[in-house]
Amino acid sequence: MKEKIGKNASDFDLKDQNGAEFRLSEFKGRKVLLSFHPLAWTDICAKQMQSLEKHKDQFEKLNTTAVGISIDSVPCKKAWAESLGIEDTRLLADFWPHGEVAKKYGIFREKYGFSERANIIVDENGKIIFLRVYEITTLPDINEIIKFLQRGD
Repeated sequence: MKEKIGKNASDFDLKDQNGAEFRLSEFKGRKVLLSFHPLAWTDICAKQMQSLEKHKDQFEKLNTTAVGISIDSVPCKKAWAESLGIEDTRLLADFWPHGEVAKKYGIFREKYGFSERANIIVDENGKIIFLRVYEITTLPDINEIIKFLQRGD
């Protein structure tokens, strides 16, 4: 794991499912939840992204922007978001260079060509305040994230 709690988060620039640029450093003053998932069109990944969308209002009240990140392409992310009914949550394409952001964060599974399933929270000043890697077959508990944000650590 390259990134650690208390360390400045590596900046990155990716396109979301609509082709819009997302640069982490442009979110100073807000917390950002980076929710890494291995692949679009898989059941656990779908539930993980739908949980971000479902809790968008709670994230907003907690001054947090939640985004999903995987190695899939922009057109793939767009079709997937539409199929899941995701309208407000940005799904970022870490497609090319392949898995570059996951590699920066030390959570790329080279053998399989995709990232770990992980949640990383970056605070208002760009520091990592939460980092958890989950078993690939485990759906992250969104309530764990919300409770952490509510505590204001």
